[in-house]
Amino acid sequence: MILLALESSCDETSAAVIRDSRVLANTISSQIALHAEYGGVVPELATREHLRNLGPATRSALEAAGITISQVDAVAATRGPGLPSALLVGLKAGQALAYSIRKPFLGINHHEAHLYSPWISGDPPVGDFSEFQPSVSLIVSGGHTLLVHVKNELDHEVLGSTVDDAAGECFDKVGKLIGLPYPAGPEIDRLSARGNPSAYDFPRPMLHEPNDDFSFAGLKTSVRYFLQKHPALFESEQCLRDVCASAQAAIVEVLVKKTIRAANRLGVTCVTGSGGVICNSALRRDLQIACNKAGIKLQLAVRKFSTDNAAMIGIVAERKLLAGAAPTPLDEDIDPGWSL
Repeated sequence: MILLALESSCDETSAAVIRDSRVLANTISSQIALHAEYGGVVPELATREHLRNLGPATRSALEAAGITISQVDAVAATRGPGLPSALLVGLKAGQALAYSIRKPFLGINHHEAHLYSPWISGDPPVGDFSEFQPSVSLIVSGGHTLLVHVKNELDHEVLGSTVDDAAGECFDKVGKLIGLPYPAGPEIDRLSARGNPSAYDFPRPMLHEPNDDFSFAGLKTSVRYFLQKHPALFESEQCLRDVCASAQAAIVEVLVKKTIRAANRLGVTCVTGSGGVICNSALRRDLQIACNKAGIKLQLAVRKFSTDNAAMIGIVAERKLLAGAAPTPLDEDIDPGWSL
């Protein structure tokens, strides 16, 4: 089976070609530099760039894979969740392509694609589910923070989600308070490496609540008030490193402890992690330490498949087709708030 996949849910335009679970090509056109000027993603600009870049990205992926459009057996695209106008570009392009070559089309849930992205690895990358096992999965990004119980392949249940700011959003907002460029998450990670994570005691929201939900708005507010009360910190680069390290430590502790607690409660022996924030070095390190202590296998998405990409869309679409899933109607609309 050869499958062409498209992703345009936010600010990265991506096209990928999958053949028998192998990623032949995965082209990504990032818009980070464009949106950095505004301190966040501007939906209208994102949509314009998707319209400009989707055609070239698709042609590039097909050329890199050595595949012509006539050889494609199915087309997939992200249907939701995401920015409505951005989703429209990829979904309608995918439907049009499927119609033109008379092949089945699948609209894929963006979160579900992240959910299974930890099983894509290797060079060339392959979606390898031979060692797949029930798990608790942490999906953590700029717009979403989810804990999911994966009972079996394509069988999962959301345990908890963010009630306000997602973890990645908190990283970006804390960074903006400090004066860091967008996206601030990677910069906070870099500065934290030389900071003291115990320098300042920021809150761990909902850490002790008897549920699997997350909340990071209060942490962001705490950092804001702290900086307002201590303006002299801006004059010391080391103090700002300590603020970054302390805020990062608070976010990471909540993510790690709630994930391990859920895994222990459900009796699973595998934890997976995906989404852009899973690239954070402290999160990867502390999750590994916690899993080692608990005797739990940790399966993290490799960095190039952590952020938004079409390869994960294609891999999930392929698994669904192999499992007998019905194609998505070609007149199906986007679903910006599509729950996992």
